Amino acid sequence: MPSYHIFTIGCQMNQAEAERLESLLAQKDFFPVGSAEAADLVLLVSCAVRGSAEDRITNRLALLRRIKERRPALKIALTGCMVEDNLSAMKKKYPMVDHFFSAGSLPDFLDKLPEDILPASPAVAECVPIIQGCDNFCSYCIVPYRRGRERSRSLENIVAEVRELVRRGAREVTLLGQNVNAWGHDLAGNPDLADLLAAVDAVSGLYRIRFLTNHPKDMSQRLIEAMSNLPKVCPSLNLPAQAGDDAVLERMRRGYTIGEYKRLAAAIRQAVPEAGLTTDVIVGFPGETAEQFGNTRRLLEELRFDAVHLAAYSPRPGTEAAEKYPDDVGKAEKGRRLAELEALQESIARQINEACIGQTVEVLVESLHKTQWRGRERRGKLVFFKGKADLKGQIVNVKITGAGPWSLRGEAADPAEIQA
Repeated sequence: MPSYHIFTIGCQMNQAEAERLESLLAQKDFFPVGSAEAADLVLLVSCAVRGSAEDRITNRLALLRRIKERRPALKIALTGCMVEDNLSAMKKKYPMVDHFFSAGSLPDFLDKLPEDILPASPAVAECVPIIQGCDNFCSYCIVPYRRGRERSRSLENIVAEVRELVRRGAREVTLLGQNVNAWGHDLAGNPDLADLLAAVDAVSGLYRIRFLTNHPKDMSQRLIEAMSNLPKVCPSLNLPAQAGDDAVLERMRRGYTIGEYKRLAAAIRQAVPEAGLTTDVIVGFPGETAEQFGNTRRLLEELRFDAVHLAAYSPRPGTEAAEKYPDDVGKAEKGRRLAELEALQESIARQINEACIGQTVEVLVESLHKTQWRGRERRGKLVFFKGKADLKGQIVNVKITGAGPWSLRGEAADPAEIQA
């Protein structure tokens, strides 16, 4: 039997696609091995959203080239957002790669591909891609050029996949898309994400639903109401702001102002008071002045997000920002701004989490981490607690006894619930 090794970086969409590729390889009688040195096929699922992510794949390919020089029979396949339409240029750039296939597609070097591919052994919490591509063309983002325009899966197909994942043991699903709010606009009848959430909410045996990534300009009142009214939809939402200054947002082509963003956040918190809000921020975008950076800091101070995913701007060749704006914020200044916001957010997250001490929360147990069970409460906060019984896949009421900026600690509210 042939062997394979898979290396994945990047977003949840990449992780979900890697799981399905592993399942496909298993169906084709490949078996996994722990290193590239022992594999007949090495598959890399790449990310090109940040320069650092692309560098990691490039470095990994350089290592694989040396392995292939020793073992010419080794096959290397590359997928994900690094793969461009011009495959001849890709082959010239990465001559060690035998097979290229675009992000979200299936490899054409395996014969007779099955129509539906699901993870071979679903986790308690699974990701379900529901829409590919993006039509927004934010000026800094390479995704629309690599994953193409928005293409929604049908409601029926998604619900059937969720049912099958639940049958195999999944208890939570996260519906994924580069712009998940846009789901359905290209389908007959123009359903929207609220319709899909209602259909998935009706799946028997499913405990929880999450969805990401959202675009603020496409976050509708109907979707907010679905979050509030559907019992399985978790009160957790990632709402990328990217910057806290209107001029920077305009150069980014984000399609909203900070005033509009704040009103949206207020509407969400009014409809779903317990909502855990997270956001994404890019520092050092071309032309970002100290004052504009200060506006971003003030946004984080005012809205007090549960988590902030921070990144320093890196130009992506082919995007509008890379071609139109000079990368004029120095590397050291980007690092300083990044560190300042990291320290600010750590303080805010610690305060938010410490306010949870004494509360009892519902934790969906995902796995055993060393000597403690690990899972998430409904807002998405990571919780650790001890228990003897096999609790994987169960919901346990946990009283929070300690907190840090990134996770909570607790003990079972009812000790009898966790005994062997």
